[in-house]
Amino acid sequence: MTTEPDHAALSVELAELRRTVDVGFARVDGRLALLDHRGEQAEEDVGQLAGRVRILEHGRWPLPSIAALTGLSSLALAVWQAAGR
Repeated sequence: MTTEPDHAALSVELAELRRTVDVGFARVDGRLALLDHRGEQAEEDVGQLAGRVRILEHGRWPLPSIAALTGLSSLALAVWQAAGR
């Protein structure tokens, strides 16, 4: 048998438990919102960096091609000089 004071104590305990669960859910919801915001910010930063890298790659000098052309022109010059003597 339950008496009236036990029922009142149970109601108080249930109310406190509900408040604790609500506070926990609010805390988790806040952390999830923060993580979502940080994820969006990271995506934006990665997009900006990818654009900057694309610009840098587009504007770089083609050093291997320049080296190959320099080597070929040196070879051609050496052959021309050797043939001219």
